[in-house]
Formats: sequence, C-alpha cells, structure tokens
Amino acid sequence: MANPCRWAQWLSLVVLCSLLAGCTHAVTREHHTTLALDDARTTWLGEQAYQALAEQSYPDGFALLPNGQEAFAARVGLIRQAQRELNIQTYLLGEGQTTRLILSQLLDAAKAGVRVRLLVDDIGAIGQGDRLAALASHPNIHVRVYNPLPVGRGHMFTRVLASVVNPSQQHRRMHNKLWVADNSVAIVGGRNLGDEYFDANDARNFADLDFATIGEVVPALSRSFDLYWNHGLAQPIERYHQVADNAWQTLETKLEDWLDDNADSEYFTELRRQPRSAPPWETLHWGEGLAMWDAPGKLSSGTPEWRDTLLGDLTDATELNQRLVIISAYFVPTEQGVQNLTDLADQGVAVEIITNSLESTDAALVHGAYAPWRETLLAHGITLYELRPEQEAGPDEDMRVPGASASALHIKALSFDDQLFVGSFNADPRSIYWNTEIGVLARSESLMQAFHDLVAVGQEPALSYRIELTSESELNWHLERDGEMEVLTTEPGSFWRHFNAWLSHTLKLERWL
Repeated sequence: MANPCRWAQWLSLVVLCSLLAGCTHAVTREHHTTLALDDARTTWLGEQAYQALAEQSYPDGFALLPNGQEAFAARVGLIRQAQRELNIQTYLLGEGQTTRLILSQLLDAAKAGVRVRLLVDDIGAIGQGDRLAALASHPNIHVRVYNPLPVGRGHMFTRVLASVVNPSQQHRRMHNKLWVADNSVAIVGGRNLGDEYFDANDARNFADLDFATIGEVVPALSRSFDLYWNHGLAQPIERYHQVADNAWQTLETKLEDWLDDNADSEYFTELRRQPRSAPPWETLHWGEGLAMWDAPGKLSSGTPEWRDTLLGDLTDATELNQRLVIISAYFVPTEQGVQNLTDLADQGVAVEIITNSLESTDAALVHGAYAPWRETLLAHGITLYELRPEQEAGPDEDMRVPGASASALHIKALSFDDQLFVGSFNADPRSIYWNTEIGVLARSESLMQAFHDLVAVGQEPALSYRIELTSESELNWHLERDGEMEVLTTEPGSFWRHFNAWLSHTLKLERWL
C-alpha cells in the first residue's frame, strides 16, 4: 500500500496546480495612438480647454483636487463629457460603489462611440479578470494588464505562489495613475480606483491629492500613456480570460441593477448635486507644467541608476534654495536620503515632512524603515508631522486635510521653492527602483500659495502629530485634543503595529519597501 505521506504530497501538488492553472489565448494586439490634437480641438472638452487657455499667456492650467468626492465627481464628469476618447491608467482597481459606477459610465460612453482604453497593473486586476474581460468585449473598450502572469490570477494567494518563479520581475509594478479625456483634460496624482480614495469607504479613507490640468502638458501625458499601452508588457486581458462576445451586456445589466438598488445612498445623492455641464475645475492656476514618467521598460530591466529614473529627471528640473516640502504616505528616506536632507537643512533650507503616523499607516513595515531616522532629521532642524488616524474637527471644514474622515495619508507631493510636483511617486526606494511612476512638475505662483495653504492645514495639531526632540534626545508627539494641547512621550500605536515596525527595521527591509 502506498505511503499515506506520499499520497498527501501528490494531493497537495494537484491542488496547487489546479489553483495555478492558467493559459493564454490567441488575441490580436493592436497598436493604438492617442486622438490627434486637431481632432481633440473639435470636442466639447477640447473647446472648453481652448477657450480657457486663449485668455491666458501661460501654456498650462492646474486645479488641485484634494477632496475625495470632488476628485471622483471630476472623473465621472470626464467620462460623461468625453466625445472621442478616454485613456485610464491605474495601479489598483478596487471593488466598491465608486468602481461600479465608473464601469457603468464607461459602458455608456462606449455605447455613445467613445473609444475607451483601460490599463491596469496586473496585481490590481487579480480576481477581476472575468469582469475586465466582459468590459473589453464591447467593441469600443480595450483593457490591458501590465506585467501579467498567465497563472494564479484568481486570488492574491495563488498569484504570490506563481510569482515565485520570477520574483525579481513580479516585485516590480506599474504604479502610474492617469486619466486623459479627448487629449484635452488630464488628471494625474495619487488616487487609484477604489472607495477609500474618494471618501466613499465607511471604515477607512485616504487623504489624497490630484492635479486636473489642461494645456501643453496634456499631450505629453497622452504620449506617456501610449508608450505604456503599446509596450510589450501591456497585454490584452482577453489573453487570460475568455468570455462571450456579448458579455458586456450581462455586466451592464448587473451594474445597472446594483446602481438602481443603491441610487439613494448618501454618496450617490451628493454626487448628483454636482453639475454635469461644467468642466472638471472651478479655479485654474496658470503656469508651466512638465510631465514626467519612468520608461515603461523599467520593469523588465535590471536595477536602474537613480539618475535614469523619474527622480533623476525631477532633480535635474528643480532648484532648491529656500523651502522643501515632502508629503509622502510611505516615507523611507534611507541613509543617503537622510544625508541629503540634513545637508540641505544645514545649508539653511527649510525642510518640512508630512507622513503617516504608526497609528494611521496601512503599512507598518514601511514605518519601521522611517522611524529610526527621526532623531537625526529633527536634530538638524527638519520638521516632522505625522497624520493622526482620527482628526479633530477644525473651525473651517473647507480647509481640512483632503479626505476629512481619512484614516491614512496617501498623498505624493513635493514642493521645491516655487515648483510643485504631484503624482504617484513616493519618497521611498520602491518608487525609485522597483515601480514605474508618473507626475507633473508645475510652476505657478497661485498654485504654490494654494498648496502651502493645504500644507498649513495638514500641520495643524488637531490633524497631525508634530514630532519634537527633547533636550534628552527623546521623541515627543504634540497634538490637540478637545481643544487642549497634549504631549505624548511614547509613540501611539498597537503592539502589533509596533512589532511589525520593529521587524522591518531588524530585518533591514528598507530597500524593498
């Protein structure tokens, strides 16, 4: 009789193979290019942008989108207002009410003749292959996944198992977030697609920030989308998931039924109050913008030199003599980064950093790579603020940190004197070496003022801890609670969060975070 242990091993192998089972299908992969500028000019959005720009001497206009609901309304508005083309690039595609509405609106746009191109990092598509393939079954909708694996696509667990065969490449992801409508209006910033990015999650929301932009920077962003879309790492979703030719109709019915059942939700009721005939901006700040992005082939090459990445381009394009502001959800400065920051501070540059507290972060391992550097940074006069998970109500609700009910920071923004960069780039090794990123560097006096007003709100003690170093080189956390100032002498956070932060530091995971 066969050894029971041997049978158990064979059974485990069969189960694993069934979980990882996958195959590819022959699908024609067409080369697409963005709508020509002459054609873009004839669209409604193109005309709106043209009229706004005609009254200015600057080449670009920018609107800050700090509020989650307004950022979502702007995206829905672009879908409804586009007449020829929608290009959407995202790292994550979450499940929830906002995603359902977006998919429903994309189908409506496609039925009206709009060409839709949706590019999702393959990690963000895990477990959603059939739905995305159904979406792509509409003749006007094209869906591609970036850096895909043909196996283990149904669950994150099986995906991780499948990634073992090529961990160096699967560790690297397309982190870009970009929307472009009719090659006339673009949104770029930190938001993925998911309820938590648009203040629509009951349990947890992210404070985040986007640019809505018009002008010469938009065609440049469109070029970046085309480069990623036509790169060999971007593959049609139909190669991995087969559905019926009319699967989009079934998907449409399911989405419509769900939306009808939830039409009276508070979130959708508020969304309906947004004007549908207005462009996605109320106030535009005028100036000059420079689109920046990593080369799409960064994921398939070896570890790049930092000067060959978006960070290198950003360094070359900026000047810094007075004030540096870093807002980064995942701030991992590294030894070299700390040296650079302290050198700047010693030279008289005011360096201000806002990041997540241990309590608020959704990645305690990342916090463990940042926390040990705090004493050094503070000793050189650098100011540190950490967002609190529960924020006190301020006197001016309109001036609160983006995502007033947010429990975590997700903003990626850097200001260099009179220049502001907003995009998907975190101040961490992952953004420099392992992921691809995108963003816009803008120079605009009124935009900088609006951003610094936002920074000042984020630094309020009712919203963030101010970290200070005592004369005995001990850390204190200063905050305001119920209108009274308090000082904490131990870092807030659960035992589990402290353990994960300690483990990250002990195992020296800094370079991989």
